[in-house]
Parts: sequence; structure tokens; C-alpha cells
Amino acid sequence: MVSERGLEVLRAIVQDYVDTREPVGSKTIVDRHAFGVSAATIRNDMALLEDEELIVAPHTSSGRIPTDKGYRVFVDHLAEVRPLTPAQRTAISSFLEGPVDLDDALSRTVRALTQLTGQVAIVQYPSFERANVSHVELVQLGSGRMLVIVVTDTGRVSQRVSNVQDEFDETDLGRMRAELSTLLVGRSVRDGLHRIETHLALHDDPTKPWDAATRVLARAVAEDLEEFRQDRLVLAGSANLAKRESDFRGSIYPLLEAIEQQVTLVRLMGEMVADEHGLAASIGRENEAFGLAEASVVTSDYDATGAGARVGLLGPTRMDYPTNLAAVRAVARYLTRMLEEDDTSR
Repeated sequence: MVSERGLEVLRAIVQDYVDTREPVGSKTIVDRHAFGVSAATIRNDMALLEDEELIVAPHTSSGRIPTDKGYRVFVDHLAEVRPLTPAQRTAISSFLEGPVDLDDALSRTVRALTQLTGQVAIVQYPSFERANVSHVELVQLGSGRMLVIVVTDTGRVSQRVSNVQDEFDETDLGRMRAELSTLLVGRSVRDGLHRIETHLALHDDPTKPWDAATRVLARAVAEDLEEFRQDRLVLAGSANLAKRESDFRGSIYPLLEAIEQQVTLVRLMGEMVADEHGLAASIGRENEAFGLAEASVVTSDYDATGAGARVGLLGPTRMDYPTNLAAVRAVARYLTRMLEEDDTSR
């Protein structure tokens, strides 16, 4: 059982090691922090922390550094997440102001986060599988091209250009729009995709131009709905891993591979358990099953008008957890608020 002063000593070791990347000794703690006790007393506290496997000596007669378990205890005992400065909040607001659409909003989000923190920034696309399709629109663009627009009740809009190789009058255009709307509007993305696939299987007669065009448009809609169901990530700041390569004992290749393939990060972020504030951290060896035992991930939940997802940061275990947690929380709240405002303005 770690005492209150022991936790304070651990906090000092974590903070100083993150700041300096140098092992922390008892004299350094006495000089830098107002504990009001002797270096000998601090050494006794450090010995108890070492017994609990919360700190370790990387070299003989050196100071101590936190272990993965030590970082976990530090994060779990944070009195509060450090608030961002007004300048940082202004930077987030400026970065995220006025996005064109959801894709643009998420792209801006990761760029803002990586600039704020120097870590790899990750944002999950909301899962719209349970969203309902609210509108289908067809717009002729000329030269046999048709713009297919699908809108969900959560505000997700997709636009895809299909080559139907013909021009249609308003009667035929209205008929195609009505057929697709009958299949989709008011139904979930999952149900709509199933109905589209069934429709394609039952209407496979290439001899009728209208049916052929409808099949082309139905396939375009099916591709959009399939994308709505997929778990996707937007990332930025991968180059920061190379800048901090010395913080990793082994190769950074597993992290680069996870970033490239995304599946590992999707699974990891999906399994992280958030606290009552929507914050979560997965540290070092806790990520061993995902091949990321030398990395930490911190996340915060955000809401896209009913479809939840996460904003996160990936980096070495030696990271500034209070600031990074504050950053993902602030960005997630701003993103949630922005998406809610965008939804109410529709």
C-alpha cells in the first residue's frame, strides 16, 4: 500500500522524468519539490515505491524512473486533469472553426492535437451503422454522370458520382429517386444495405436502361452505406515517433505498422475503458496483446449526434499524461459541440 507522501514522491519522479528524461534521485526531489523532509526520508519512500515495482533504477547507483505500473498509478491518482491554457484553447478553436464537412472536421482535429502535444493524434470516425437514412437525392451532372447523395439522421452526408451513361427526364429521375428512397429512408444503415443488396440480386436485367441505371446507383449507395459501417481512423503526426525514437527501448516499427494498418488501433481504442469523464489511458505493457508494449494511448469520448467515437493520442510511455489527457478532453468537447451545432443548423 502506497502512502499519500509516497504517491506525491511518485508524482514528482514522473513529472521530473518526463521533463528531463533523466533518472530522478532523492536530492533532486528535495531541491525541486517542497516536501519539507530530508533526502534520507525521500530515499525511504523511493525504496517502498521500488518494492511496489512503481519505479526502477535503469543503472546501478542511478536515480529512478517510473515503470509502466508506476505510470498507471500516477494516472489513476491524478487529482484532476490539468486545464489547457487560454492560448491552447484559442488554438483549438481557430483550428476547428468552420469545417466543410465531417471529413474536414476530423482532419482538422488530428492536426490540432498533434500540434498541441507533439504526439501521434488519432480520431475515430463515428460508427453510423445504427443511424437511419433520412434522405436520398439524385442530381444529374451531364455527360451521363449522376451525383448520389445519402443523408443520415445523425448528420452524416455522403456524395458519390456515378456514371449512368445516359440523361434522364424528370419523370424517370423522380422514379429512380423514389425507388431508392423506398428502400432506404427511415431504415437503419445496416437494414438499408441489406435491402439494397437484395434489390440488386432481384433486378439483374441489363436490357432495360432504367433498370441498368438504377443498379448503378444502387451499387453506389451500397458502397456508401458499407463505408458508414466501417471503423475508420484519421491520423496525423506519425513523424513525431521518429523524433522521439530514443524514448523506445526497441524498434518503433510495430507502432508504424499499427498506424499504417489501423486495425490494431481500432481494436485497442475499442477495448479501452473510459472513466466517468469519458477519459481512458492504456499504458505500456497493458498494450502487449496489440504488439504495442512500449507505447501509451490516451483517449476521450466525443459524440457525433448520437454516434459515439474517440479522440486519442499515441506515443511513448514517457509522455505528459496530464496535459495530453487535457488536450484530448478539450478537443473532444469542442468537436462534440461543433457537431451538435452543425446538426441543429440543418
